[in-house]
Amino acid sequence: MALTPRRSRRFQPNVFANAIPGPSLSHNDLWQGKPLHTRGSTREDLLDDEELEEEDPRHTNFYDQFVRRRPVRQQPSGRSKKSSQSSTDKTSEVFRVGDTVLLATNVKKPSVGVLVGMWEVTGADDDDDEASKRVRVKVHWFLRPSELAKLRAKRDHYENEIYFSIDATATLASSAIISHCSVSGTPPLDADAAPPASKRTRTLVTADHGVPVYCALAVNARLGIFYDFDWERHREKALSMAPERGAIGEWGTGTAWVVPVQSDKRTRQGRDLARVDEEESSTDSEDGDNDDTFADPNTRKSRRDAATPSDSDASADEDDERPVLPRTPSKKRKRASTITPRSTPRKRGVSYAQPTPHSKKALRERAKKARRPVARPPPPELAAGMLDARLPADPWLRAMHILHVAARPEALPCRDEEYGRVMRSVEELIEEGSGGCVYISGVPGTGKTATVHAVVRELKRMAEQNETNPFTYVEINGLRIPEPAASYGVLWEALSGHDTASDGPLKISSKEALKNLTRHFGGRTAGPGGHACVVLMDELDQLMTAKQDVVYNFFNWPTLVGSKLVVIAVANTMDLPERVMSGRVRSRLGMIRINFQPYTTPQLEKIVRSRLESAKEGLRGDVPDVISADGIKFAAMKVSSVSGDARRVLDICRRSVELVQPLKRAARTEDVKEVIKVMQNSPTAAYMRDCSFHERLMLAALLKCIKKEGVEEIKWADLQHQHYLYLGVLASSTDSTRSPTAGELALVLDSLLASRALLIEEGAAAAKKLDGERRVVLNLEQVEVERVLSEVGGQRWKNALGVS
Repeated sequence: MALTPRRSRRFQPNVFANAIPGPSLSHNDLWQGKPLHTRGSTREDLLDDEELEEEDPRHTNFYDQFVRRRPVRQQPSGRSKKSSQSSTDKTSEVFRVGDTVLLATNVKKPSVGVLVGMWEVTGADDDDDEASKRVRVKVHWFLRPSELAKLRAKRDHYENEIYFSIDATATLASSAIISHCSVSGTPPLDADAAPPASKRTRTLVTADHGVPVYCALAVNARLGIFYDFDWERHREKALSMAPERGAIGEWGTGTAWVVPVQSDKRTRQGRDLARVDEEESSTDSEDGDNDDTFADPNTRKSRRDAATPSDSDASADEDDERPVLPRTPSKKRKRASTITPRSTPRKRGVSYAQPTPHSKKALRERAKKARRPVARPPPPELAAGMLDARLPADPWLRAMHILHVAARPEALPCRDEEYGRVMRSVEELIEEGSGGCVYISGVPGTGKTATVHAVVRELKRMAEQNETNPFTYVEINGLRIPEPAASYGVLWEALSGHDTASDGPLKISSKEALKNLTRHFGGRTAGPGGHACVVLMDELDQLMTAKQDVVYNFFNWPTLVGSKLVVIAVANTMDLPERVMSGRVRSRLGMIRINFQPYTTPQLEKIVRSRLESAKEGLRGDVPDVISADGIKFAAMKVSSVSGDARRVLDICRRSVELVQPLKRAARTEDVKEVIKVMQNSPTAAYMRDCSFHERLMLAALLKCIKKEGVEEIKWADLQHQHYLYLGVLASSTDSTRSPTAGELALVLDSLLASRALLIEEGAAAAKKLDGERRVVLNLEQVEVERVLSEVGGQRWKNALGVS
């Protein structure tokens, strides 16, 4: 028996049967009537946790309705027979093909769907196995506004409005159904009034049939395109075409409920642009045959005019300028009446869904944007204009604010090439709807995270202007989470549609979050909307573990078909994959690698000067210089000769300005030299100069292990081994070359721990480990330790530490 390929169901909410409230169990759902059709079972007929062997003789029986019998509560002794009879009548509920229902999902609010098929799978022996005969249903999803991508073009919607998905379906157990739900195509408010602007509600839908849910739009969640849609007409037509009604159709597929969308052959970055065929639509209107159009002009005109009046006018003007392909009138009329080939008459009269005016305009803008260069962040003058209101008028105080390392510049000097590469890579992955990894490396202070943040800000703006596909953004910083496994919960909280503002943080364990993410990206269940997700994994070095399972999962999920996960990994080491990562992790990293070189002296000068120029914006008159050009150049030369860290040169210049601020003059080279001398004689430097030889040797060994392992936490046994290796290399004629015992090294470690220069793993879990397995971490600034050790030890220590 040939197996049917399993379709990836990536465009619907996650459904968990164990999240269903109440005693709705599958064995309480019973069929009504005889089977309407029977065929051999395929993989599409089974649930996610079921398997089908090649020689499996099971069969699938299709029905059009089933009844749910809820357990009857125990009658109290004081209740009358009449009241007991009325209670029994409410224990049965019938579900039919075409009914709209509420379904339990991964969040508190239930999802909405329409039943498009129902069946059972029986074995060859026709035994009484309840697991094989449980009711299975196919659901075509509606989507709430909150289930769409967080970063998208905002549009007005009613309080209880939902959108019909284009083709998102799922096969579920009937236990996922909570109750019926009424869906109406009539606006809940006056037709002449506009819906409230992006008004959200905590209670989207209820089981009360008297409060219907409003649906007048279909949506392609991945592209963020909305289409005018008539729910009642679509439901009536789909039911007439369904195989349960005797029409021509395929059992169990639900294809009759798919919304057809016109797509032309023009592509941008590898994907089709869905748009309306304006010429055919106008021909249908002239002939007076517009009964098959999804958009109802009498119902929708007032709402479109109220919600997006300017977009409609702009769309109409642009339609006149659009080139039209030459076609004969006969062919146009023929295509309008018979859109699909004659061999499938069941689809005669099915018209294509038409995008709303706002979306049509956005599609044309996307086509124009494909011919334009990649967008850049706002120019520096715009950023300065936003800072004028909150910065003081004193030039020295303004410069101190701007030169602070925490100040976020809107433009990044000397990083245009890297910005363009990151922008192109991430934007292409989002537009193509495919997953991928972008690995960004470089020493600290080279603008890696700032560049990625600038790219994300631009992509957010583009998504909100409908210039690119909508997406969800998640940032995971290895220094801000308690353990690497906690990153699973951060990602799942964003993908599950959990509303943190109203419901608080999502309380879920790392193990459960990993399980949900594996199901989500594996195609067995899909997340809300099926849109792209961009994850920034900053400080990747801190997420490395012994098994490397966390980074493996994050790099493996984008390789799965239909995952649409884009991972931007930022690390401080260029050769981290080759030096630390195992082969299975490195093979999934991909080929997109961008390395940030350390800043040179001219680049550091340009960075400082650009910030000082932005600080002068908004000040009237002749603004004096707060630091001389020679002072900036001297600071840049000093920093570029050591590390090329832009944060350090900004700190030096800021302290120099702070030093001369009471004098109201520009900081000169002598002031910069004094600041550098004070920074070199910091308490950390003074402490390390007073350390013994073996204490400094242990610090150098720890730095070597950190560079070699690529992680901050080093095992005590590895640190001892590196200490012995460095003993013969770094010992001078005045130092003792005798190898210390394990007890003596423990005393050296205790001395460093007492001064808080090092920290060691503690707690109940660490107490169960062997002494050599406990991990040690450096509690001082790594660059400062390298600088002081190289100054005290000389050229031999510089070579060993790799300091230029």
